[in-house]
Amino acid sequence: MRKGTKKINQHPGRVIYPIIFLVFLIIPSCFMFPPVHFEEEPPLYFETNVEGEGLSLEIEFRKGRSHYFPLMALWIEDTLGNYIQTLYVAESIAKGVFGHGDASTGKWMPGAIRRPAALPYWGHQRGIQAEDGLYLPSPSNPVPDAYTGATPTRSFVLNTKTDNPVDMPFYIFFEVNQSWDWNAYWTNDKFPGDMEYRSSAQPALVYKTLVAPYDSDEDYIMKPVGRSHHSGATGELFDDLHTLTTALNIAEKIIVRVIR
Repeated sequence: MRKGTKKINQHPGRVIYPIIFLVFLIIPSCFMFPPVHFEEEPPLYFETNVEGEGLSLEIEFRKGRSHYFPLMALWIEDTLGNYIQTLYVAESIAKGVFGHGDASTGKWMPGAIRRPAALPYWGHQRGIQAEDGLYLPSPSNPVPDAYTGATPTRSFVLNTKTDNPVDMPFYIFFEVNQSWDWNAYWTNDKFPGDMEYRSSAQPALVYKTLVAPYDSDEDYIMKPVGRSHHSGATGELFDDLHTLTTALNIAEKIIVRVIR
């Protein structure tokens, strides 16, 4: 060996030992310092019908992965299908004034606007026909402020009351619609010339659950039961949901509770 050079140790064991030592240092650290999980922002809490003299209800809405500024309505009916009252409806529908909307082009621009495809099942079940023939509130005949509110942008908990005492089982309905949520079936050219459909895309989705007013220990989980008419032309409820995709993921879970 030439002078000035160092002999390289070829013994493999002396290389492995430091590596094993490092592994034993790293593995425990994985348990000592678990990965950080970023939680979703807390739900929004709000109230409607605070002056109601009837049953107190809590509706918890957990948003799904496709949630993006949907319009919503909540109402109650008796077990024979008769509308009783609205518990909550998005302010834009309730007043007939949208922050973005233009009936002539289908584009969203500020102003008064009619959107029969937005929440048509609620509108027809409510049964109040406006001067233009639509089953929608209008600026001249809006839903009272007590039952309205801004569209929640995240998960929320709504505390509300029925107008009058309720002592028999009843249904709570929830209708939700999210604009521009096209899919492979509900395409933007499915109904050429139908501007109401073009601003809605997948039809509104309707949920319901049966509530016993005397049972305050039960969590009532709302289930999807149908879709509304694609342009709001009728108050029909269609039970085939196989063509819906992202519309089914606007809500992850909707829970109703009776509060005593």
